[in-house]
Amino acid sequence: MCGACHGANGTPLDAKTMPNIWGQQPYYILTQLVHYRNGMRENPVMASIAKTLQQSDLRPLAAYFAAKPWPAGSNTPAAPAETPKGLTMCTPCHQANFQGGISWPRVAGLNYDYMVAAMRSFANEERTNNMDMVKIMKLFSDSERDAMARYLAALK
Repeated sequence: MCGACHGANGTPLDAKTMPNIWGQQPYYILTQLVHYRNGMRENPVMASIAKTLQQSDLRPLAAYFAAKPWPAGSNTPAAPAETPKGLTMCTPCHQANFQGGISWPRVAGLNYDYMVAAMRSFANEERTNNMDMVKIMKLFSDSERDAMARYLAALK
């Protein structure tokens, strides 16, 4: 069922609106599924799917996708010449190489459009399932978040 949107080969059907889940951090996948189930994260499609899953299936599902290889990026915009302002603030959670931490997602190589939209959603308090991200994203302008997304999307 997940492959219908997120892709049978790890590349989402619409990478602008759907994240890579192949190779993503397992605890992060699990947390997002729980957030969709309990309403902390809103998306009509994901919420309806997550609510049909048995609680006992969530960890194995997260482990399955986490064990898959991270898909190669496509249509990646050129990275800024310099490391964008503020990215050092992201490393405690997303780690120095942005591959993700124990409970934080990999953002290296995520689709640029997806990341810009996610960052904007946090900054505008449209996505509030992580209040730290809301506070952090509010610190940056649209152009600064754009530069961050370009940089991160270009990472392998």
